[in-house]
Amino acid sequence: MRGIFIAAGVALAVSILLTPYLIRFFARQGFGQEIREDGPSSHKSKRGTPTMGGVAILLSIWLGYLASHLLTSEPVTASAMLVLFLTTALGIVGFLDDFIKIRRARNLGLNKTSKLVGQILTATIFGILVLRFADERGLTPGSANLSFVRDITVLSFGAIGFVLLANLVVAAWSNAVNLTDGLDGLAAGTSAMVLATYTIIAFWQFRNSCELVAAAGCYQVRDPLDTALVAAAAMGGCIGFLWWNAAPARIFMGDTGSLALGGLVAGLSIVTRTELLLVVIGGVFVVEALSVALQIAVFRSTRRRVFRMAPFHHHFELAGWAETTVIIRFWLLAAMCAALGLGLFYSDWLNYQ
Repeated sequence: MRGIFIAAGVALAVSILLTPYLIRFFARQGFGQEIREDGPSSHKSKRGTPTMGGVAILLSIWLGYLASHLLTSEPVTASAMLVLFLTTALGIVGFLDDFIKIRRARNLGLNKTSKLVGQILTATIFGILVLRFADERGLTPGSANLSFVRDITVLSFGAIGFVLLANLVVAAWSNAVNLTDGLDGLAAGTSAMVLATYTIIAFWQFRNSCELVAAAGCYQVRDPLDTALVAAAAMGGCIGFLWWNAAPARIFMGDTGSLALGGLVAGLSIVTRTELLLVVIGGVFVVEALSVALQIAVFRSTRRRVFRMAPFHHHFELAGWAETTVIIRFWLLAAMCAALGLGLFYSDWLNYQ
């Protein structure tokens, strides 16, 4: 438990103290955000705000995690390192996307093919490795079964099928968080709530691991405590960044942060065996992604728009809601989704008691 507080505290401190230095550095370098021409007119004033703030989140996650291990002498595990690999690799893809946008002074970075190749390569490596590194009990960080709160043993994909599933999960969540990152603090605040939920879930799995307590309802999960450290460090990093990213934002996380955080929650869902439960916990991300898919599908078939603008949060802005009103109400929805997901997780455990 002490390690979780250390990871979250160090990451929070690093993020909140490092971000202002990045703001000044990026401002001097001219690393400013480009704004969609078809976006809400109120966003035009945000042009030039420093971006790529996801660098601070990534550094805080790593430093929080490593500091926790240095101060507690707990061993580094395969599960945590694989999730951190997935997070960092997607952060690098996002960084390249942000950098190209800045250099070309337009709101288009990597083309769709290049970004997709980066996501597929990263997810494929993760999917292959996560089924390796079995411990003395034969448990690997990931499972070839689809999971809700636990493995659904009748839905086993096999190694190849699981790699394809990993690609789907990683692409879906990294793009969903990326689409949500359109208002000041929306993605960072929502991510912090999802990550807080995963900190609790992973710690609960550790306290009720079959390795420690061979009783009904115990969890067959590898390295749950170390997974909780990663989630806690990421939560602290998001909260620290939110100090500077809340409206009116002084820095944006950019694709550097949003792709990394999307990959992080995808990785956490796989190593905790909760891929389907994440759909509930990250409900706001799901709705944002679905709003874009629905808008495109309906417009291409009928030439009509379901929403004034997609993603969904822009619809309310164009309806006359203040930006802060949209953000706070979406945060409330994110908190409800996280609480519902945690309730479903806990109710499953109660069924075994």
